[in-house]
Amino acid sequence: MMTRTPLERIKVGAVVLAAVFSLSVIGYRFVGGYSWLDALWMVTITISTVGYGEGHSALPTSLQLLTMLVIAAGISAAVYTFTGLFQLMIEGELEHILGRRKMTKEIKSLKDHTIICGYGRMGRNLAKELRMQGRGVVVIDSDAERVAEATAEGLLALIGDATEEETLLHAGLLAAGTLVSTFPSDADSVFITLTARNLNPRVKIIARAERETTEKKLVQAGADTVVMPTVVGAKQMGRMITRPTTAQLIRLVDEKGSSDFELDELRVGANCSLIKMSLEQAAAHRDFRVLVVAIKSSNGQFEFNPNAAVEIQEDDELMVLGRQNDIASFREKYCL
Repeated sequence: MMTRTPLERIKVGAVVLAAVFSLSVIGYRFVGGYSWLDALWMVTITISTVGYGEGHSALPTSLQLLTMLVIAAGISAAVYTFTGLFQLMIEGELEHILGRRKMTKEIKSLKDHTIICGYGRMGRNLAKELRMQGRGVVVIDSDAERVAEATAEGLLALIGDATEEETLLHAGLLAAGTLVSTFPSDADSVFITLTARNLNPRVKIIARAERETTEKKLVQAGADTVVMPTVVGAKQMGRMITRPTTAQLIRLVDEKGSSDFELDELRVGANCSLIKMSLEQAAAHRDFRVLVVAIKSSNGQFEFNPNAAVEIQEDDELMVLGRQNDIASFREKYCL
C-alpha cells in the first residue's frame, strides 16, 4: 500500500474537500430547493458540525440522505486534510518547506555569486575565504550532513547532484559569476564543467584535478582554470626549502589573519580618473604606499614591474601590494 507524505495528504484532502463542498452546494440548491446563499450556509454548518438548526421543520427523505452524505464525506475529507497538516507541523516538514522556499528566493536574488560544488575540506575553506571577501556563495553537495553543516554556517546550500542541469540551475548558474568544482573525483569535475559550460557560456569555471592527464580534458570541457592541489602543495613546499623568505612573504600576503598586507587587483572602469594617467602621476607608492606589481591590459597581456611612464588605460587591471587600509584609500581616491 502506498504511503503518502503529509504534504501529499494535504493536497489530496483539499481537493476532495473542495469537490465535496461544491457538489453538496449543488445538491442543496437543486434537491432541497435552497437559494445559492442558503445552500452555501447549509453545507458550511453541516461539514463544520456547528448546526444552528434547520429552517425547515420536516426535511424530505432525499434531503435527509443528502445531509448525511455531506456530513460523512465532508468530515472525513476535513479530518484527512488536517491530519496531514498536523503531521506536517509535528515532523518539521512545514519549517523545512518554508526554509527551502526562502532559500530559493534568496538564491534568485543573487548576481555574480560563486557556486561551490562540494563542501569537503577545500570547499569549506573556499567558502570561508569568499565570505570574508563579502562574496555571495551557494554550496551544492549530495551529502545531507555537509549541506546541513554549510547551512549552519549561514551559507545557502542545496542537496543535489552537481552534474545535473536542474541542480545547477537551482543554484542560480545563469546569474553566477564563477563556478568552482572541488570534488576529488576527476570524472565529476569534467561532467560538472561540461554541464555548466553548456548552460552558461559566460560563467568562469575553476575546476579541481587530481591527475595531470585530466587537466587537458577539463580545459576542453570548458574550464577557465584548473587547480591541482598536489602540484600547488609541492611547489609551495619547494619554495619553503629553496626560497624561505619569499615563501614567508607569500604566506603573509595569503593569510588574512596573520597580517594586514594584501595583494589585490583593481579594475580600471569607465568612471575611473586613472584613465590616461601615468603611474608616476597616480603616485600610488609615494602618496599611498601602494606598490603596483603588474598591469594586465584588456587583451590579457601582463606587464610586470611597469615603468613609471606607463599610461593606464580603461579596462586595465592593476595588481597592487600594500596594507589593506592603504589600498582602500587608493581605491577610493580614483574610484576603482
